[in-house]
Amino acid sequence: QLYVAESGGGSVQPGGSLRLSCTGSGFTLNHRNIAWFRQAPGKEREGVGCINNERGTTEYVNSVKGRFTISTDNTKNTIYLQMNSLKPEDSAVYYCAAMNLVFRRCPLSERDYVSWGQGTQVTVSA
Repeated sequence: QLYVAESGGGSVQPGGSLRLSCTGSGFTLNHRNIAWFRQAPGKEREGVGCINNERGTTEYVNSVKGRFTISTDNTKNTIYLQMNSLKPEDSAVYYCAAMNLVFRRCPLSERDYVSWGQGTQVTVSA
């Protein structure tokens, strides 16, 4: 069975940090675009950032640039989302998703991604 699984969510105060992990099972995350999405209650799911896991290049939505960083450890078949300077508006369920191929510039459109995790909750509040 092929799937990705997220972990690392939790509750944190504003200004705090969390690191989410996305691990592939049954397939390698190498040579694919991998993305992080999030969905807050009552809002549409939005792309947060993505990585071309062949070149190591990344893209981010403007609201997280300079605060969030995607990295990879291919020896562990895992992608990370390091989130710093968290704000209450970052609270959401965060999803990892994988494409079956790699585009030079990874997309932040969910329709391009075929393998999705179940999500992990991130709550930022005082």
